[in-house]
Amino acid sequence: MAGLAELAHWPVDHVAGALIGPGGVTETFGDTARAFALASVTKPLVASAVLVAVEEGAIDLDTPAGPPGSTVAHLLAHASGLAFDTREQIAPVASQRIYSSAGFEVLAEVVAEATGIAFSDYLAEAVAEPLRMATTTLDGPAGHGATSCVDDLARFAHDLLVPALLAPDTALAARSVWFPGLAGFVPGYGRHRPCDWGLGVEIRGHKAPHWTAPGASPNTFGHFGQSGTFLWVDPVRETACVVLTDRAFGGWAKPLWSDFNQGICAQLDSRRAE
Repeated sequence: MAGLAELAHWPVDHVAGALIGPGGVTETFGDTARAFALASVTKPLVASAVLVAVEEGAIDLDTPAGPPGSTVAHLLAHASGLAFDTREQIAPVASQRIYSSAGFEVLAEVVAEATGIAFSDYLAEAVAEPLRMATTTLDGPAGHGATSCVDDLARFAHDLLVPALLAPDTALAARSVWFPGLAGFVPGYGRHRPCDWGLGVEIRGHKAPHWTAPGASPNTFGHFGQSGTFLWVDPVRETACVVLTDRAFGGWAKPLWSDFNQGICAQLDSRRAE
């Protein structure tokens, strides 16, 4: 059980990672200060900023947003019916889980209009600055345009594991299933019924195949990005993992990510049994 050291054998030019427990970072690998494009790992960051706006009273989860009948919550949970990369509505609201980056662009606009602050600035003020994420920036679309490093995302993952940025009730709601029972696709991993999702994070549930460990708890939540990045939090094992690479997600990552994450879970379970 090599843990993060297994990352040395990955077929990528650059990789860095961290394991995080309730007390903070427990293990790292590689250059944890190196900046990587996050792709869709941007979405949990954006979702946290949106939820801060909810707690501040600028918007509500039931604020209308997106197509008619859709709300902020529908957009966060990919249940608005919007297409992946356009604002075309291709299904009725809350009828299926359609993964939509375009929906996160709508969310950013809703928050910017409600607060009078450009969303990239709001994300910095609401999430990056409080968590001391100095490398993290949003220079592109709200669905996939952030850049960050492992050091920053380890702080973010720790906050997901031990919430401080959001109130405990809000944090628990975010990692709970919204609009349960919806079928949908996990990009690269096919159709699942149900395809559980929280507010800006995917809920592992019992999906197979999947990018997290087969033995991860069903409550595990997180996100992966097409730039070769992922972040997951297993609240049962009280552990989070961040891995960033510079090789786009593809066949090389399946089943490598799943096997790697299973090794991490096995290592954690072995340590607990000692």
